[in-house]
Amino acid sequence: MVPSEMSLLPRKEGDCIAGVRILLRSALAGTLRVNGVEFARKENKVSELEKLSGLADIQDVSQTLDKLNLIDLNGHRGQKYIDPIQLFKPGSDMPVKKKRKSSGSEDPGLRRCKISSFCRTQAPGRLMNPEDHFSSKKCLSWFYEYAGPDEVLGPEGMEKFCEDIGVEPENIIMLVLAWKLEAPNMGFFTKEEWLKGMTSLQCDCTERLQGKLDYLRSQLNDAAAFKNIYRYAFDFARDKDQRSLDMDTAKSMLALILGRTWPLFPVFHQFLEQSKYKVMNKDQWYNVLEFSRTVHVDLSNYDEDGAWPVLLDEFVEWQKARLSL
Repeated sequence: MVPSEMSLLPRKEGDCIAGVRILLRSALAGTLRVNGVEFARKENKVSELEKLSGLADIQDVSQTLDKLNLIDLNGHRGQKYIDPIQLFKPGSDMPVKKKRKSSGSEDPGLRRCKISSFCRTQAPGRLMNPEDHFSSKKCLSWFYEYAGPDEVLGPEGMEKFCEDIGVEPENIIMLVLAWKLEAPNMGFFTKEEWLKGMTSLQCDCTERLQGKLDYLRSQLNDAAAFKNIYRYAFDFARDKDQRSLDMDTAKSMLALILGRTWPLFPVFHQFLEQSKYKVMNKDQWYNVLEFSRTVHVDLSNYDEDGAWPVLLDEFVEWQKARLSL
């Protein structure tokens, strides 16, 4: 029953007809509480209410109430008949509409809004420990454990850093970490690179980074991420005053990145060892990855008329000659 209707409830017996009509509207809505007793309509069953003593004028209303079959919801299994006059005694509690119980088919993750029937998904609660939050201040303090006076983490600090996190400096995980930090120079992390990269990883201490090592390793299994890491490695490893990688560095980096996944790498490495090439340019570097992904081990699908660098044409020719012996 809405508040505007409650204000119309009678305070005298002479106003009972108006009150009973209000009662009808509430009962038709489904549930009703009167004098602390809750009632609801029950289908397909008809019961009689006691006659409204002294109020013959509302017999029609009484007959209508007869058809509503008000049932006690206070936990009593039997029916309880209420004299309508008693429903509206001065000073009695206002009728309150009982909320409908939710059906068992409802998702327990949904909670009904108090002011409407709109349902909102309730996220599971979780108590946050203050130590769970990333701290930029703590992250910088961690950086200064390894950085020199120039606020750069150099080769000496890098060695100690790798020892603390339990990763060898030549491990490919360090390449992935450098990629995440967007560090342009091998063996060096600046304060800005450190703070930006570790913030993205939400790591402000050794233990948190150790907890991210599996995630960093998983980036190598993602084709798009692996391609980006591979391309990043070229600029990361080359001398900044050179446009190409010297061949020794190129072979080392290829062994690190492709050595365990490309079946032809040992053969390709042998080819580079005996070749005339002293450097590897960016176009050659990029195409080696594409070659490793698309060309069969027996080289049967290699297109000699394709746009491959001469370096790879010569490798295929060299390998086929060896296989024909």
